[in-house]
Amino acid sequence: MALSLYVDTARWRAHQKTVIDQFPGLIPVCKGNGYGFGHERLADEAARFGADMLAVGTTYEAAKIKDWFGGDLLVLTPFRRGEEPVPLPDRVIRSVSSVDGVRALVGARVVIECMSSMKRHGVHEEELQQLHSAIEDVRLEGFALHLPLDRPDGTDAVEEVIAWMDRLRNARLPLHTMFVSHLRAEEQARLQQQFPQTRFRARIGTRLWLGDHEATEYRGAVLDVTRVAKGDRFGYRQQKAASDGWLVVVAGGTSHGVGLEAPKAMHGVMPRAKGVARAGLATVNRNLSPFVWAGKQRWFAEPPHMQVSILFVPADAEEPRVGDELVAHLRHTTTQFDRLVER
Repeated sequence: MALSLYVDTARWRAHQKTVIDQFPGLIPVCKGNGYGFGHERLADEAARFGADMLAVGTTYEAAKIKDWFGGDLLVLTPFRRGEEPVPLPDRVIRSVSSVDGVRALVGARVVIECMSSMKRHGVHEEELQQLHSAIEDVRLEGFALHLPLDRPDGTDAVEEVIAWMDRLRNARLPLHTMFVSHLRAEEQARLQQQFPQTRFRARIGTRLWLGDHEATEYRGAVLDVTRVAKGDRFGYRQQKAASDGWLVVVAGGTSHGVGLEAPKAMHGVMPRAKGVARAGLATVNRNLSPFVWAGKQRWFAEPPHMQVSILFVPADAEEPRVGDELVAHLRHTTTQFDRLVER
């Protein structure tokens, strides 16, 4: 019995096609844990819909994925002089975010990242003139802009890209391809219309693989059910049961990503209030699990174990049975399933 990822394959692929049709020249992204599906599965999907390039996070990921995908591989993490060398084929393209990095990659295929309003990494406007001599010794695949997701100051993503196009053009640098991230389809279409000689290629991961939430579902199998009375001690820490009910052992623990949560950016009063409430409950060992039974998310009876979680289901709810599966609301990018089931 396992933590399973159920995939409505027809629906998932229909969503992929919708995104691909909206973004001509789309480059699928396969990084981290493969957005919950795994590298091999996403490489297969990319090959199936005819992608000529697949973006990966690191050189280590590229070394694995090269055996599953036959097209070009774009490494998104920028090259740094002195990094550990990883043997890679010529079809691997390196992102570079500094003039020094370009000079260190003689003969390599490169994409030069420009410093966007993300302020994460990239070359600055004042460095563009230095690129002229540096790019003579590399095979330049294009420039790239990694844009922010939110713009609370009201700035315009298209205007940011146009500003960089103008800087590159004024520096007399080649503008045959611009790789972009986090643009809407209509924004990319506006740019393509304004700069017909440049090919805009969107690097898309989350929207492509996870954009249809109804296409996938995690479920954890019930392994054991034990009835407890109020005051009974249980678990590693021998806490007391707060009321009558059942201890439900379900597949899915910390090794699967259960109980692990990435920080969230909160905006507004209500989300912040809920965050404070959750933190307060946690101080008295009340932590809501991602598992749903009888229409409600259930509380962890104690912190999740490595491969299972123990939930408390009160006596006024229906008793779970061994073999039942509980839907689990888990974040794909931090979850590792035991098995994938096609529907």
